[in-house]
Amino acid sequence: MQYDATFFAFVGLVLFLALIAYLKVPGMMAKSLDARADNIREELAEAKRLREEAQQLLAEYRAKRKQAEAEAQAIVAAAEREAAALTEEARQKTEEFVQRRNALSEQKIKQAETDAINAVRSAAVDLAISAAETLLKQKVDAQLQSGLFNSSVSEVKNRLN
Repeated sequence: MQYDATFFAFVGLVLFLALIAYLKVPGMMAKSLDARADNIREELAEAKRLREEAQQLLAEYRAKRKQAEAEAQAIVAAAEREAAALTEEARQKTEEFVQRRNALSEQKIKQAETDAINAVRSAAVDLAISAAETLLKQKVDAQLQSGLFNSSVSEVKNRLN
């Protein structure tokens, strides 16, 4: 029997497959593929876990952002209320200041009127006294003049006091 190259190739293939089976290469390949599949499963589980964590963090940050926005709105509202209160307080103080100034001005005007009236009265009294004195000098003798002058002066003092 003559063996051709195909036969030897077949025998080499069988020996190769027997050697692979003897060295348990298919088991090692299966273990390697199983290990790789397990590794891929673990990576997928880790990716899923990381995705869930990321979603939780995103939800948490969104909630914090909403809370921060609410706080900011509350701060702005409080600042607006405070500004309105300060404006109202300043308006009231300005009105009070104007009222005090008006009252003080009116008081000064009344005092000036009173002083002017008193000055006019005083001048009128002085003028009346000197006119009376001049008339009395012309018409009355010295003794009568002295008596009238003293009574007039005491009467004026009584009226002024």
